[in-house]
Amino acid sequence: MSLHEDQYFRDRTILSARNTDVDLIKKEILQSFPGNLETFRSADSNTVEAGADNHAAYPSEYLNSLDLSGIPLSKLDLKIGCPIILLRNLAPKQGLCNGARMVLTRFLHRVLEARLLFGPHAGEHVFIPRISLTPSSTALPFHFSRRQFPVRLAFAMTINKFQGQSVKYVGLDIRVLVFSHGQLYVALSRATSPNHISALLPQNSTVSNIVNVVYPEVLLQ
Repeated sequence: MSLHEDQYFRDRTILSARNTDVDLIKKEILQSFPGNLETFRSADSNTVEAGADNHAAYPSEYLNSLDLSGIPLSKLDLKIGCPIILLRNLAPKQGLCNGARMVLTRFLHRVLEARLLFGPHAGEHVFIPRISLTPSSTALPFHFSRRQFPVRLAFAMTINKFQGQSVKYVGLDIRVLVFSHGQLYVALSRATSPNHISALLPQNSTVSNIVNVVYPEVLLQ
C-alpha cells in the first residue's frame, strides 16, 4: 500500500452511535478487504486479591468473551493494509499515543509493524508489541488482565470516540438512531463540508429528518 492510499484513510471514516454497530461494520469491511486474514489470540487471566473470599477460577472461554472499553479483543483479526487505532500510550514522543491511527504493514508473532497516518510522525514506521492490559474501571468481581496487541480496527468508530477530530468525508450509520446529548450534532460536524456527509438510514425508512437529542438540563448548568 502506497502513501497515496494512506491519504484515503486520512480523509475518510465511518461513524455510528453504538459500539456493537461499529464492530459489525468493521467485521463486514474486513471480510471484503483484500489480503490474507491473520488471527491473533490473547492470553487472558484473572487474579483475586489476597484474603478475598472469592477464589473462583473463571474458565478461559468466559475471559476470552469479555469485550471491555479500552481493551483489545481477545480474537484480533487483521489484514496487511488495514487501518488500526492504538489503545494505549506506548511512546508518545514517537507518535505512539492512545488514539493514534495507522496502517498495518507487517505482522509477526510478537510484534506488529505499522505506518502512522497523522501528526508530525506521519509516514514513519513503528512497532507495536504485545502487552498486558488491565481495564481502568470495571464491574467485574475480579482483577482481569489481557495480553494482546493494544490495537483495534479503525474502519469505523463511535461518534463519541471521534469527538475533536475531523476528516474530509464521513459515512454516518444511523440505522440505530442517536441517543445521547448532542450526538447527531457531533457526527454532522466531523466532516470539513456538509456536502461530504453520507447517511445510512433505517431500512425502508420514509423519514429524512433525524432528531438531535438535547437535554436542556445540560445547557442550564
